[in-house]
Amino acid sequence: MNTSTALVTGANKGIGKEIARQLAAAGLTVLVGARDAERGRQAAEEIGSGARPLVLDVTDEAAIEQAAAQVGQLDILVNNAGVMVGDGTPGVTAVHSFRQTYETNVFGVVAVTNAFLPALRRSPAPRIVNVSSGTGSLAWSIGPDARFPQTGGAAAYRSSKTALNALTVFYALELAGEGFKVNALAPGLRRTGLNARAAASDGDPAEGAAGAVRLALLPDDGPTGGFFSWDGTPMPW
Repeated sequence: MNTSTALVTGANKGIGKEIARQLAAAGLTVLVGARDAERGRQAAEEIGSGARPLVLDVTDEAAIEQAAAQVGQLDILVNNAGVMVGDGTPGVTAVHSFRQTYETNVFGVVAVTNAFLPALRRSPAPRIVNVSSGTGSLAWSIGPDARFPQTGGAAAYRSSKTALNALTVFYALELAGEGFKVNALAPGLRRTGLNARAAASDGDPAEGAAGAVRLALLPDDGPTGGFFSWDGTPMPW
């Protein structure tokens, strides 16, 4: 029986809920992080055995500290909560759209990770997974290997994921000596409520979530400081 405990932020819907479901199915105790208490309770109930709701707004430091005080030991942290505010180029995107996006996608990750580091340090094999995006890859944004329209669109979201990738590397470097494995995941375009394109996609959230679960359950000789696609393929920074 797996006695590990995992926390997934933004786990009441989409990829986050599927990550929580798969971890619970693997026998872990999973804290279903959600801003809204009722939605978190409902999601945990739907996931079933092993899932427990945890009220957690990643943009509210007081709420983060309150949540962290309820967790003695944590083995896995999946920073999944994310938003996309606007899809314009930087020259037409309001500054407040960047601020709102970074508040969740970047600052929220730092606040949650730092608050739960004491609990993670009590684990014999701590793992951190940051749910990023292939659109945050600079190598895929410009040049001969570009895979996205070279217009600079969705600048707030995409740059926030680039920043998240950098944080992943920095946390990996800082925590390597303590046995942490810290990695970023590009789950691919999935049928979620992120934006209209995602909502209309036929991409299965479960497939993207499986990549996060793989990184969450890495063995001791697994990689750290990496950026991986949902299928385990290394991603270009």
